[in-house]
Amino acid sequence: MFQKLDEIERRYADLEARAASPEVLADHALATKTMRAMREILPIVEKNRERKRIDTQLAGAQELLDTLPPADELRPIAQQELEGLRARRVAIEEEIRLLLLPRDPNDGKNVVLEIRAGTGGDEAALFAEELLRMYVRYAESRGWKVEIIDRSDSGGAGGLKEVQAIVEGEGAYSRLKYEGGVHRVQRVPATEAAGRIHTSAATVAVLPEAEDVDVEVLDKDVRVDLFCASGPGGQGVNTTYSAVRLTHVPTGVVVQCQDERSQVKNKAKAMRVLKARIYEAERAKKEAAYAADRKKMVGSGDRSEKIRTYNFPQSRVTDHRIGFTSHRLADVLDGRLDELIDPLVAHFQAEKLKAELAKA
Repeated sequence: MFQKLDEIERRYADLEARAASPEVLADHALATKTMRAMREILPIVEKNRERKRIDTQLAGAQELLDTLPPADELRPIAQQELEGLRARRVAIEEEIRLLLLPRDPNDGKNVVLEIRAGTGGDEAALFAEELLRMYVRYAESRGWKVEIIDRSDSGGAGGLKEVQAIVEGEGAYSRLKYEGGVHRVQRVPATEAAGRIHTSAATVAVLPEAEDVDVEVLDKDVRVDLFCASGPGGQGVNTTYSAVRLTHVPTGVVVQCQDERSQVKNKAKAMRVLKARIYEAERAKKEAAYAADRKKMVGSGDRSEKIRTYNFPQSRVTDHRIGFTSHRLADVLDGRLDELIDPLVAHFQAEKLKAELAKA
């Protein structure tokens, strides 16, 4: 492990020198790529430097302890400092092991987020709307940008049937990838006269946005249909063919976008989602295990396939994958999701580390 850390340190030094070179400074794309590579390994470099500092301190503390007579009053203090440094050394090494785990190549990508109302009628549609608001608030708190691609509202009590959005920002997929699955809500609907608790569900799918190098979509393989946009939007709605539907003929994937007044902008947005779906399909073919995970992630939208439950009467949110419960439901729905996501990240990192150690 320490040999690998030294190699990473050398690579970081090389990247640092390259970033300051006139060649890289003059090429924006190359500079961006170099800085991204530096950011990816900087946490490992920093932790390794901290490990080296602690090793130096440990050697000094041990040397001091060895020079103190057994009855010296400073000996307990020196012993306590030595034990503290040893404990920190063990913790640092564990953190480094986690940082050295094989990185998900999609972690740095943007996200295509899809939310659909599942079982539960009007309540499911209202809950799907609340989930969208929750993710938008979370994205705002992290400085990410959310673009709605397509949205289908539910009639009657309101809410939405389904929505597609792109979440743009550093590390968006690395944080949101754990949100895919069936989300269940338990509460008393406003229309329930007897005060009975109803259970409804909505599905969330989180896909990494495909880059041009990930998937190639040829123009000849895409059928473009234009139609009038629906919903709010003023005089342009239902009068101009600004809405776009793209059909990828080889795979049958269909995406539409009517969020913008501009036909060109709608086509560009729809193409981003189309590529993400095709990329996901290709990944599923190559990785049977991943395909099974994604099927479990979305399922049928039935209440029994939940990954998380939002219980309003008890102001409780429970993630069933790791048995974690928070009693700050209002905060979670307001976008304060790190309380749920941090334990999930830690859990799946630990599982990955366990698998790597088993292979060693």
